[in-house]
Amino acid sequence: MELFTEIVGYLAAVFGTALMLPQVYKSIKTKRVDDISMSMLVVYVINCTLWEVYGLLIHAMPVILCNIIALGIGIVQLVLKFKYRTN
Repeated sequence: MELFTEIVGYLAAVFGTALMLPQVYKSIKTKRVDDISMSMLVVYVINCTLWEVYGLLIHAMPVILCNIIALGIGIVQLVLKFKYRTN
């Protein structure tokens, strides 16, 4: 049962980390971000930051690694949101 729990945890980390990748890819490809919610991006970055801090506090390397990557992806999407915004 412990192995199953570990597998589920790592799968959740992989999917959670990759969550924003399709949107980043689409934003880069189309150079359109008007349909992306700024508040969702801010909440996503805050969520990743809080999980990162939590991972650091409990010394959980899987949490630390996946959230630092997810935070980077979220920041990239935020940058794209500002870069490709329409005025």
